[in-house]
Amino acid sequence: MSGEKESLERLVDRVDELLVVLNKISEDLRSVSASIKSTVGSQATQATPQAPAPLSSEVQAKKKSVDNVRLAFPEDLEAMLSFQDKSDYIMVKPKQFLGSENFAKIASTVRGLGGEYISAGKDSHFRVPKKP
Repeated sequence: MSGEKESLERLVDRVDELLVVLNKISEDLRSVSASIKSTVGSQATQATPQAPAPLSSEVQAKKKSVDNVRLAFPEDLEAMLSFQDKSDYIMVKPKQFLGSENFAKIASTVRGLGGEYISAGKDSHFRVPKKP
């Protein structure tokens, strides 16, 4: 029985590792998609005489980190969440009751990003570190 339990634990660990890899691949694909959309959008706006002023690199870095976390979630789950840039992490907070299935999906995605759930009553949230 204990050998079977160890085997199941190893299998669970391997599935978790695969989820991390798949989330990273998904994040990379979303980034590539956003880059392509940006390129297509910039080509369409090149005919416009005035382009918006470029954002400072600090603002772009903050925006990018929140956007990267946001893009890790499917649209249906993303709509249920708010994202806030904090000093060392991105706070992901539910806008509404999630239910157990949505909570599990969100928690899995957050874990894949190296984050964790912070249980604090009404202030409960997910925390995704900015640095790996």
